[in-house]
Amino acid sequence: MLEAIHFLRKGIIEKLNNSVTLNSATVPVYNRIPTDANYPLIRVYGVSTDESNENQTSFITETITRIECITRFYSDDGGELDTNLMVSQCLNLIRTRSSGYVNLSSNGFKVFTSVNKGVKYLQDDLSDHTYFRAIIEISNKIEQIN
Repeated sequence: MLEAIHFLRKGIIEKLNNSVTLNSATVPVYNRIPTDANYPLIRVYGVSTDESNENQTSFITETITRIECITRFYSDDGGELDTNLMVSQCLNLIRTRSSGYVNLSSNGFKVFTSVNKGVKYLQDDLSDHTYFRAIIEISNKIEQIN
């Protein structure tokens, strides 16, 4: 059995990169947020991989990937609308029907389900900024084909 989540994460980043905009500006997408990053931004990271079907002919795993949409404002500025707009665009690109799933065939895998397991909204009030975050949790079932 091989690990597929890093291929999936890369595919999600590629689908979102240069495709999500806010106020006519492209929102950058990262796996790891650089210290000099500008906001708003999107962070994509893997959470887990679990074997979901045990049979004699194939390996099937369920992976959980999170897509975190983050905006930042001075303490009494802004709101969560920008985060909602980013979530909507991300879901439109990632939570599709089978023809729009991330293509992992060149890596020896096939994504055959994509499910939105929920979106959690958070607000972090820090001394310098207020951060509005939305964490999309996507479950994918993936079959190893080679």
